[in-house]
Amino acid sequence: MKFDILKADEKFRYQLLSRMKQDCYYYLGNGGRNPENLWASNEEKQLKTMKELWKSFPPTDTPEWLTWEDIVSLESRMIGNSSQQTTLDLNS
Repeated sequence: MKFDILKADEKFRYQLLSRMKQDCYYYLGNGGRNPENLWASNEEKQLKTMKELWKSFPPTDTPEWLTWEDIVSLESRMIGNSSQQTTLDLNS
């Protein structure tokens, strides 16, 4: 059976999102841009999962320490795609 992280309890999702954020900063710094240093071992999967986790919280409970814009900025820095969505679409 596959574990669905989006159905995990809120505390677990906050902790995982925090870890993933730190992985991104390490990847961009001392990690030498090595994707093996990321939780997902892949830049695109890492950022997609971070977005899904972030959107899994009610609007009043999104992390103060990581905004949607922060994730988009990390995405731009990590995969260099300047056409990334910069606004949050709750329908996607």
